[in-house]
Formats: sequence, structure tokens, C-alpha cells
Amino acid sequence: MRKHRAQFLLLVMTHAWGYALSPGVGCANEHKKGRLLYLTLSAGFKHDTVAPSRDIVKEIGEKSGAFETTLADDVSGFTAENLKNCDAVMFYTTGELPMTSEQKAAFVNFVRSGHGFVGVHSATDTFYMWPDYLDIVGAYFNDHPWHQLVTVDVVDAANPIVKFLGKPSFQVNDEIYQMSDFQAKTTHVLLKLDTSSVDMKSPRVRQRFYGYPLAWTRNVGEGRVFYTALGHEEAVWKSDWFQQLLLNGIEWAMGDLK
Repeated sequence: MRKHRAQFLLLVMTHAWGYALSPGVGCANEHKKGRLLYLTLSAGFKHDTVAPSRDIVKEIGEKSGAFETTLADDVSGFTAENLKNCDAVMFYTTGELPMTSEQKAAFVNFVRSGHGFVGVHSATDTFYMWPDYLDIVGAYFNDHPWHQLVTVDVVDAANPIVKFLGKPSFQVNDEIYQMSDFQAKTTHVLLKLDTSSVDMKSPRVRQRFYGYPLAWTRNVGEGRVFYTALGHEEAVWKSDWFQQLLLNGIEWAMGDLK
């Protein structure tokens, strides 16, 4: 009798939720908060900050009460059924991730149908062979000529994601990306490199008409995308301002930032 009752309860829960979550695969099933799936799979270079970033992102959500985080180090959760229980997906990734064509379609449909995508640092060093991903993230990594203290200009100080900074520029010691294939016409830049703070004569520097954007937003279909190229250094991840930037970007991508 007890066995039949347990099976009945499982069927009821599965019907109510759409499916039964496997540990560490789907998004957290808490409907009062946003639900974030944070992928940290490195198919290429693996950053030392990947491990601490997982705890930091989870803590940002818990302290703010804005979202719950499901951590993923593989792509098994990228199915249409699992993504139904997510509000946004976040990448700190590299390389050609081993997604099937069905998983890629589920991911693209998830974003374009009105959900959020957040990319940090090497998220632009990901999926070079997949044009749909470029349409989502907005650019590809194209070397990092500078790894030093630089000045970052706040391009749109009134934007709710960066308004908290309260100043036209700030300094940060980090690895600074330059981008190729930047989708300038369809991207709203929030932060960019002040080129007067770096050596522009380095042979690794490639001049671009759009400069060196370091954070931006995009709309992809009905979905919302936030990306920042900062976040190589662990000290950056641990700083209050970067954590606030991530919180605001995640909430904006989820459609919750007022």
C-alpha cells in the first residue's frame, strides 16, 4: 500500500511540474524566484576562476533573493523539457561545447521565445562554428592584448544595469578582450575600454570601428542577452561592484530589473 501511495505521489508531482528533475541537471524548482542555469564547461582553455565563480553566482542569488542557481558542468540539462523550468541561462565557457543539434535548437528557442542569456568573459570564446550562437552573444573573442590596470568608460550611465556605478569611468585590473564580428547595429554597449589607458601600439591590437566594448545588452527575438567581457581575475569576481553588475545583468535578462 505504501509503495502504491509513493508511486501515486510521484505521478502527481511529475504532472504538476512537467517532469521530474534530475540532480544538477534542470533549473531549481522555486517559482517565487528567478531560475538560473549556470554552465561552466570548458571545451577549450579552462580559467582558474571557473570554480570560485560557481559559488559566487550561487551566493549572489541567495543573498539578493532574486534567483536560484542550478550549477552545470555538462550540457545534459539543455533539453526543451529542462529549459522550460529556467528563466535564464548563464555561460562561463570555452570552445565548441558538445551539444547535439536538438540541444542547440532547444537553447536557441529558449532565448528567442522570451528568456534570458548571460555571458561572462570567455562566453565569447565559445561556439565559433555556430552562427546562431554569434547572433545570441553578439561577438567573438579575438585575443587579449592587455592584462593590466585599465580605465573602463561607462557608455550609458542611465542604464539600470550600470547606473549603480555612479561615475563616468572606473579602473579595474583584468584581462581585456578585443572582439571580432561584433554585432554593432543590434547591440547596446554599456561599458567600453578607454584606449588612452593602454598601449595601442602592441602588435596584438586590432583596430575596430566599434572600439573595445566590455559589456552590452542585446535583444534576440523576444529574449534578452547581457554579456560582460570582464571576469578573468578572481579579485574581480570577488569585488562588490562586479557582483552587483552580474546581479543586475541576470535580473535584466530575466525581465525582473526595474
